[in-house]
Amino acid sequence: MKPTAIVYTSNTGHTRQYALLLGERLGLPVYALNEANAQLSGGSPVIYLGWLHASHVKGYSGAAKRFAVCAVCGVGLCDTVTLIYEVRQASSIPEDIPLFTLQGGIDRSRLKGMDKLMISMLTKGLDAQKQRSAQDDRMLELLRRDENYVCPENLAEVLQWYKERYT
Repeated sequence: MKPTAIVYTSNTGHTRQYALLLGERLGLPVYALNEANAQLSGGSPVIYLGWLHASHVKGYSGAAKRFAVCAVCGVGLCDTVTLIYEVRQASSIPEDIPLFTLQGGIDRSRLKGMDKLMISMLTKGLDAQKQRSAQDDRMLELLRRDENYVCPENLAEVLQWYKERYT
């Protein structure tokens, strides 16, 4: 089934930005998950975007119960096209559903509670390591900056999948 909408859950705004970009590129309406529950009928085919938290795509399980999820995009701090296996496993996304990861960014001023504490602890822990891997150095660099990495180029694989499958 061809997707009829983009549905998303966003924490600090990066996932929302990608949802709007993707909706614009594909000519599909875009709804936050809570709006989609009211606007779309159950079983509607959608592309779901959620922010990543400990490799889990937030909101995915709820979206999958309500809609026919055609593809999933997890938006996190890491570079686009990383951690696919880990995200699929942690979020229990079936192998037949395409999964994409997109680099969003970080805005510590918008983090709250446990999320803010976890980011602070992760940053301090990585900073305290005497010997870090290149991956650790990259993560520490990303954590130290409030950056927005959302860009249309990061959607290239998603757009290619859609084009090959539906046009």
